[in-house]
Amino acid sequence: MFVAVVPPADVREDLAEFLDPREGLRWTPVDRLHLTLGFLPDVSERILEPLDERLRAALLDLPPFDCRLSGAGAFPDADRPAVLWMGVDRGRAELEHLAQRVRTAASVAGAFPDGQRFVPHVTLARPPRHRSAIRWLRMLDTYASRTWTIDEVSLIESQLRGRPHHPRHVEISVLPLGG
Repeated sequence: MFVAVVPPADVREDLAEFLDPREGLRWTPVDRLHLTLGFLPDVSERILEPLDERLRAALLDLPPFDCRLSGAGAFPDADRPAVLWMGVDRGRAELEHLAQRVRTAASVAGAFPDGQRFVPHVTLARPPRHRSAIRWLRMLDTYASRTWTIDEVSLIESQLRGRPHHPRHVEISVLPLGG
C-alpha cells in the first residue's frame, strides 16, 4: 500500500505520449504513473480506518499547491540504473512537507513507512542494470509537463496478482488537502 499524488489524466497521458515512440524500454503504463509520498509495506485490514482518519487530519491545514514534472534521474545512479524517473521542478518543497506529514500520520496509525528517503519523482521505467542510462536521461530532460494544482492525495493498494511487475493499483480513498 502507498500514499501518492496521482497527476491529472491529461498530464499522465501527455507524458505517456512523449515516451511512447521511444523504443528500447518498457515504460510505466499511464494508469500507474504517480508520485509516491510514502510506501507502507505492511498494512493490516484493522489499521485501514485509523490510517485514513490520521491521513485526513494531517492534510486538513495544508493548502493546495502547484506542481510540474521536469528533470530526469536514475536510482541508484545513471551508470547502473534500477529505475529511470521524472522529477519535479515546481512544488518540490511542498511535496517534501506533504510526504513528511503523510509518513508521520501513517506511523502514528501503525502503518510504518519503509524508511526510504523521499525524492519527489514519477517512476518511468526499470531498465536493464548493466547499461548506462545517460542517453535516456538526456532525452527525458527535454520533457516538462504543464503545471497543475495538487489538491488531494490517494491511498492506494498495489495488488500483485497476475504477471510479475504488473501490479494493479486500486484507489482505497481520496484525501483532500485543506479539508
